[in-house]
Amino acid sequence: MTDPIDRTNLPYRPCAGAMLLNRHGQVFVGQRLDSVLEAWQMPQGGIDPGEAPLAAAIREIGEETGIAPRYVELIAQAPDELEYDLPDDLIGKVWKGKWRGQRQRWFLFAFTGEDSDIDIATPEPEFRAWRWVEPAELPDLIVPFKRALYQTLLEVFEQPLRTRGRLSDHPIP
Repeated sequence: MTDPIDRTNLPYRPCAGAMLLNRHGQVFVGQRLDSVLEAWQMPQGGIDPGEAPLAAAIREIGEETGIAPRYVELIAQAPDELEYDLPDDLIGKVWKGKWRGQRQRWFLFAFTGEDSDIDIATPEPEFRAWRWVEPAELPDLIVPFKRALYQTLLEVFEQPLRTRGRLSDHPIP
């Protein structure tokens, strides 16, 4: 039996995330290929060395959804990085054991294209399915260890989401 990994000695993985809204104020979520859970998540991924977080978020949208950059417009960005820790049973198993969790820069985008501009069958696919959901549904759709982060995102982006008309009908839980 191996000793548990001491998470305090592991750094957070730098990451960018994208909340992508359609014209109806719904959020894009995808169901990961590498998970058997019924969990859905927004596009996100690592920031490459020397890459700006905004550029990473736009790149991740393209890599995970097939959406071309011309179909995304920045609405807002979170003022601070948000962090989450992996649960103990995943420490040392994901990301080759290099990270304890992620520290993420989040951006809110408008999707100006059509559903036909989305193609998750990308060269390196990450999602097996996708759909649009109401923003308030997000915390219930994500894996449990990311729920608090998604709840925080709803609070951080509350004003632009209200402006887009979605949170007034669907209060933040």
